[in-house]
Amino acid sequence: MNFQVSPQDLLSSDLSMGTVMLKVGDMKNMTNYYQQALGLDPVSEGLGGVFLGRGTTPLLHLAPATGLQLPSRGEAGLFHTAFLFENQSDLAATVATAAQTDPSRFTGSADHLVSEAFYFTDPEGNGIELYWDRPRDQWSWNETAEGKEVHMDSLALNPQTYLQSHLTEESLASQRQSGAGIGHVHLQVGDTHTAEEFYVKTLGFERTAGWHGQALFVAAGGYHHHMAMNVWNSRGAGPRKDTLGLGEVLIHVPTDDEVGALAERLTSAGISHHHTGAELRFEDPWRNQLRIAVG
Repeated sequence: MNFQVSPQDLLSSDLSMGTVMLKVGDMKNMTNYYQQALGLDPVSEGLGGVFLGRGTTPLLHLAPATGLQLPSRGEAGLFHTAFLFENQSDLAATVATAAQTDPSRFTGSADHLVSEAFYFTDPEGNGIELYWDRPRDQWSWNETAEGKEVHMDSLALNPQTYLQSHLTEESLASQRQSGAGIGHVHLQVGDTHTAEEFYVKTLGFERTAGWHGQALFVAAGGYHHHMAMNVWNSRGAGPRKDTLGLGEVLIHVPTDDEVGALAERLTSAGISHHHTGAELRFEDPWRNQLRIAVG
């Protein structure tokens, strides 16, 4: 089914992904891992946990959640948090430190045509993607029955060859000063039809790709994807329990008016939400927590 959205209900082309919050069982172990493996530093700390990032930009919020259990493989929740790097050398530097910190946490790599990506898991099983985007003029878009879709694939990408080609002493030495951001967030959900109805029809993302009813990719402003959902481990999953793992996904939009317009769409769809004026909090159909705020 095609869930095309009227232009006035689309999310802003200036949308960007904000901090991802993880509920953490072992704060020391997890904080050490992200500092050592990904080269992130504390931006701020308090009773609510620690914000880690590059420079003054927070990327990850680790929140203490002692007593919660790890989610099972088949539950809805986080598939991975994707960290986007500005160039191939900066990506290679973090791939190298992540591999050196704990080689067993490397889970794969792929050339997706729009990007080059390397995958890891953190000590509590949260997925991590480290990636670099090819320039947009190198992306290919196709007309399909579902609308315009970006052409992506998963081609072989040899890690050793990549590091030999792109890793430099300079990029390693300046790793903690180089830019990085949250490029996208990929979720595990129960079914992609419900995901498309919520993320496209209600929230106002545009569908940018799908894969045989098993995965859905959505974005704003012609990006390949700001969010994705798949059922590879979680087909049929119901609402999440309160577990370790994903706590909240923050999404930035440019104006208060856009926050208000989204609040109206949620009300029309009968979706419970909390609107403060400057930000909006709500859940998706699997109880993944989302927050929209002016950034």
